[in-house]
Amino acid sequence: MIVTGFEMKKNGKAKEIGEVPAGRSCVLIVDDNEMNRDMLSRRLQRKGYDVTIAHDGDRAMELIRDRRFDLVLLDVMMPGLNGLEVLKILRETHTATDLPIIMATARGESEDIVKALTLGANDYVTKPLDFPVVLARVQTHLALKQAAEQVKQLEQTLAGRNRELEQTNARLEKVNLRMSRDLNAAARIQETFLPSEALRVPGLDFAWIYRPCDELGGDGLNVIPLGEKRIGLYILDVSGHGVASALLSVTLSRLLSRPPDPSSILVRNGTVPNHSEITPPAEVADRLNRLFPHEMETGQFTTMIYGILDAASGEFRYVSAGHPGPVHLATGAEPVMLESQGLPIGLAEDAYEERSVRLAAGDRLYLYSDGVSEAMDPTDEQFGYARLLRAIARGRSEPLQENVAALLGEVERWRGAASAQDDVAILAIEVSAATGGGEPGAGNQRGGSL
Repeated sequence: MIVTGFEMKKNGKAKEIGEVPAGRSCVLIVDDNEMNRDMLSRRLQRKGYDVTIAHDGDRAMELIRDRRFDLVLLDVMMPGLNGLEVLKILRETHTATDLPIIMATARGESEDIVKALTLGANDYVTKPLDFPVVLARVQTHLALKQAAEQVKQLEQTLAGRNRELEQTNARLEKVNLRMSRDLNAAARIQETFLPSEALRVPGLDFAWIYRPCDELGGDGLNVIPLGEKRIGLYILDVSGHGVASALLSVTLSRLLSRPPDPSSILVRNGTVPNHSEITPPAEVADRLNRLFPHEMETGQFTTMIYGILDAASGEFRYVSAGHPGPVHLATGAEPVMLESQGLPIGLAEDAYEERSVRLAAGDRLYLYSDGVSEAMDPTDEQFGYARLLRAIARGRSEPLQENVAALLGEVERWRGAASAQDDVAILAIEVSAATGGGEPGAGNQRGGSL
């Protein structure tokens, strides 16, 4: 196959050539900075990639029209046709799975990052470029692309070659082995958006469990310090399973990442030290609802609980987007399910409404995905909210982590030998007796804004 690649001149510069070996991933680097182009070209070639370079957006479009690339590293700021314009044009003909695009932008340009993700970018890196980070992103998105292509190829093979069933089954086993390796690499990226094991907040204890039903899951959860003794908490659930759900879950988790990550929408003006303003929960949900409208073609949508816990007062202000309500276990009282109104992300037409609950010393709060409440036993009966509340009440005297593990154990025993049909995610918070947040029994809810 005759395609355009690159080779190294004696002076170390990259140049375009005609023929490259087949079977290797082809990467297009688009950057008006010659030093960036040459550095990335040399290093990616040493990692076994075929690399083509373009010095501006117009040249990139010419190359993409003439041949197929597996991934594009695209600079945002370029003369002429800039990176965001190139991205917008490409997404009209190439899906995020078909052609992964990683944007390169100056550190701190959060508007460019959010706009790029909204236009369909798969990921981003910031300048000055850190090559190990660039390589990790390239490997991850190529793994996701390969997994999607293998699934598509497998479906076509099974539909069109029933007469060769025995041979197809042999190929299926080999493909599954390769797919597992690729999906495991992608799953490691998802793990970076789970809470840090080293997270410590005076007066608060956290426990969580995440169990995807496949190699890649559509659920997500995290605990994010926001400063001023406030902690952001979220749990989300993207409909469906597999690569498509995982891509959307990772994208949402990046926007809900810890400041000062420039892609985070959890603070306003987050790039100005000591002048960040925490974004209210309802505003976070409204923004995601605008950025990710429901697509009829994919049928994907996302449910979510996002809230901010004030460690000083014990107040938890939260917003629900079609997600099961949190469970509040107050000291000396039975667990109650908090109000949870609001449509899923991408489906809401009206603004989201915030609610609040005050946690007293010794209180616990549980966030969870519907993989808990909707777990099916062998007779197709759901675990249900009543069993969930009883299980939480039974574990009130246990340490928080043991309580969460016991809750998962009850769900698994209920399911029996049947395999999980949905991801399971649980996030629990306990206000320690020493914190002084709230008064006992102050579990009222109310709407409003921060």
